[in-house]
Amino acid sequence: MSDLAPLAEGVAVDPLIDHPADYHVFHQFIERCKNLPAITTAVVWPLTDVALRGTVEAAQEGLIEPTLIGDEAEMKALAAKARLDISAYPILQADTEAKAAELGVAMCRAGNAQAMMKGSLHTDELMKAAMARDTGLRTARRITHVFIMDTPAYARTLLITDAAINISPELEDKVHIVQNAIDLAHALGIPEPKVALLSAVETVNPKIQSTLDAAALCKMADRGQITGGILDGPLAFDTAVSEKAARIKKLVSPVTGQADILVVPDLESGNMLAKQLEYLGGAQLAGIVLGARVPTILTSRADSAETRLTSCAVAVLLHYATHPQLKV
Repeated sequence: MSDLAPLAEGVAVDPLIDHPADYHVFHQFIERCKNLPAITTAVVWPLTDVALRGTVEAAQEGLIEPTLIGDEAEMKALAAKARLDISAYPILQADTEAKAAELGVAMCRAGNAQAMMKGSLHTDELMKAAMARDTGLRTARRITHVFIMDTPAYARTLLITDAAINISPELEDKVHIVQNAIDLAHALGIPEPKVALLSAVETVNPKIQSTLDAAALCKMADRGQITGGILDGPLAFDTAVSEKAARIKKLVSPVTGQADILVVPDLESGNMLAKQLEYLGGAQLAGIVLGARVPTILTSRADSAETRLTSCAVAVLLHYATHPQLKV
């Protein structure tokens, strides 16, 4: 396997963070999957070079057993042009993105796929089918999204949620957002994740809703309504990831400077934060949708094949964390 984590050139490291500028997270996920069977995966509309290549590479790495859903003639032409062999993979014909999404969801509902993977269609087209009340993949949990970050300037796995599904989550929604992220952290090998509930300030301000939500979530964790992690907030981004910043601000907390999970106030702030870390901070990221019947690998159409590969590894680890009887 080729190196998936080349050292980023010219990465500026915040002087408040004493960590080397290198990658250290994603290799671990892929390595942990080597002793696990591939999971059957409905790959919806892989009709770009990157989407199809990421699918093939994930299959070659033993992470997924894909079923390709889309226009068969177009996929075969794309594979020939990209010199990719897709002859071993089943293909379901779909003339449109909407039909492909419906078929992918139906495969998962029927138990014929253990995960679903977004190809090159629009996210809202895929999630519309997945979130349909009667025919989708809903469970008792709210469907949420997590970015898993491999950040050169930070020595821990960093999860950011929710930056892709819930636009302006209310307190009840945030309970699910936090619990889903904690459960994912457990699957990734973090036994007691430290959860930073982000805002612009570290004090509760009645005029800033995210500070009120953070305070309520912390108390809910104290009362056992959220389990498996250590919560603190409101915290600003700098104090969540930098012990030096926390000391300067005289904050004492088991979470400050050591956060594993960053819970953002809303989708806009989370999406911008994740992409700033990627494009300006040199971070690599993977994406996964939680709270549905199966893990859904939700990547951007601009993501690389390497990102899609790591996202598949995360889905494998999540699947076997919730189906331990199937481990080898």
